[in-house]
Amino acid sequence: MSLKNQVVLVTGAGNGIGEAIALAMAGEGATVAAADLDLNAAQRTAQKASAHGGPVLAIQADCGDVASIDAMVARVVAEFGRLDVIVNNAGVTRDAYIMDLTEADWDRIHRVNAKGVFFCLQRAAKEMIGQGGGRIINMASIAGRGFAGTSNAIYAASKGAVIALTKTAAQQLAQHNINVNSICPGVTMTDLVGNLIADRARSQGKTVEEVRAAFEKTIPLGRANEPADIAAMAVFLASPGARNITGQSYNVDGGLVTS
Repeated sequence: MSLKNQVVLVTGAGNGIGEAIALAMAGEGATVAAADLDLNAAQRTAQKASAHGGPVLAIQADCGDVASIDAMVARVVAEFGRLDVIVNNAGVTRDAYIMDLTEADWDRIHRVNAKGVFFCLQRAAKEMIGQGGGRIINMASIAGRGFAGTSNAIYAASKGAVIALTKTAAQQLAQHNINVNSICPGVTMTDLVGNLIADRARSQGKTVEEVRAAFEKTIPLGRANEPADIAAMAVFLASPGARNITGQSYNVDGGLVTS
């Protein structure tokens, strides 16, 4: 097991990509803390992760609130003694045309997707500096690389911020033996994307199946991601095999974006 004796914190772990990452990390031997705004969802993920035999912890946390972020990381360290890996996965969006977006949309999306990722990264790094190193994995998106099918422009901007943050954080934290990378998922079949597809189906007068098929037709490999595809990349970036990789943002998208 490549992550044995590693303590991993996953935010937004209650469902979708976050849940898949938490379970995959546990499957590789990690001690897993599953954090989510919905404590019941975090507890469900932790219960599933416990089937792999390692210690688990469920935490209620608002990743748009700095005090909540601080309490979340402090709880992990108090429970397990250290923090080796954080996966900053929590994120929000909605499907909207650029001219329909509001200041409230900007504040809500950036509060979690940009501000939240930064302060989770900073708080985790504080622990990692003191213990001699660690891994930080941020969840960006191909939306941050200009993917035309993004849910909205504000979401794209927030994920572009994550990609830029990843580069600068990697440069500045390398001296402390901290690797910082991000993952840029393409179309991934989660409840969030399912809701977006349903919204577009209603607005376009089409069935959900027709809209999903149209999405997948644009993907060179011809299939959307499953959450496990993103989890596999997260496990790799947390593993010993990625010890010399930092400052990178990896597309996992079936070939939708090639830069």
